[in-house]
Amino acid sequence: MDLSGVTRPVVVPVRPDQTGQSGPSPKKARGPAWRKTSRGWFVPSDVDGSDLDQRVVEAAVTLQQDWGAVTGWAALGWQGGRWFDGTPWGGGPIRPVTLAVGGNRVIRQQPAFGIRTSEERLAPSDLMVVDGVRLTTAVRSVCFEMRYARTVWDAVTTLCMACFNDLVSIDELAEYARLHPGWTGIPQCRDAIPLADENLWSPREVVMLRAWTSVAGLSRPLCNAPVFDLNGRLIGVPDLVDPATGVVGEYDGGIHFVDGHRRPRDLDREEDFRQHGMHPVVMIADDAQDPGRFVARMLGAQSRATAQPASSRRWTLERPRDWVDTTTVAARRALGLRQREWLLGHRAA
Repeated sequence: MDLSGVTRPVVVPVRPDQTGQSGPSPKKARGPAWRKTSRGWFVPSDVDGSDLDQRVVEAAVTLQQDWGAVTGWAALGWQGGRWFDGTPWGGGPIRPVTLAVGGNRVIRQQPAFGIRTSEERLAPSDLMVVDGVRLTTAVRSVCFEMRYARTVWDAVTTLCMACFNDLVSIDELAEYARLHPGWTGIPQCRDAIPLADENLWSPREVVMLRAWTSVAGLSRPLCNAPVFDLNGRLIGVPDLVDPATGVVGEYDGGIHFVDGHRRPRDLDREEDFRQHGMHPVVMIADDAQDPGRFVARMLGAQSRATAQPASSRRWTLERPRDWVDTTTVAARRALGLRQREWLLGHRAA
């Protein structure tokens, strides 16, 4: 594939050239100054091969000129998906870049260079070009990842994190899955769709949602819904909240404890929730591996919340008239550029 139109700061691999003009001479290519990226392609050895964009172009250059595309997590990462860097949900070795090649067997897998191929049927309507690289569309890439995910909850995480960057909506993914009923893994994809939410902000929040619903068996909470006092003042936007009882779920990763400024703010906000009759419960990293203690704390909070009198509820989910909704993909896509910068800027951190 000709990547001369790539607009990002990456180094496009080149083939060896006897003259040394368009690429290194064969002798130099075998030396320490050059790194082999795939069969017949090289970049200078000081180019960082772990960078996401660099990995994408190193794989994409092996595609045929008029067919095939980068798919799966790498395509989503190239399109700006914050959480798609090749690390599996839950951790593990960095995954290979997958090339969707249709029935074209000219392009082979190259596991030594982190390149995998998929020969599933590939329609022209599933292709797009972003910043000079040919990709499968976001909805096809998400569907691919969900179908081959290790578990149904890994598939849920994929969909939720694609929604985080508004690459797809749940309805768009559901329709795509409906139109491809015979594909490998489509039952898992369909099972994951009703478990997903368009307003989860990190993979760990999906872990907490699973603990809340599937492990504890509690009713489905709202995700990152703004909570106000009875005068319309914003109290906070908890990760999860039960609209019936006011039980709040918050995930505090390591940064919450390392950052000397963040932890005091977290504690102040928790106290603000309590003062208004809510019941915050915190999940930490250890709970993600073994959610038993978190579930016990949450069930305790649920018991206390149902026992308290209705008069203690001094909070509401009713939004002030001028509040701009950002809880769905459709609502976020409808925002203007300045609104996105203002209302969603914190999500880029």
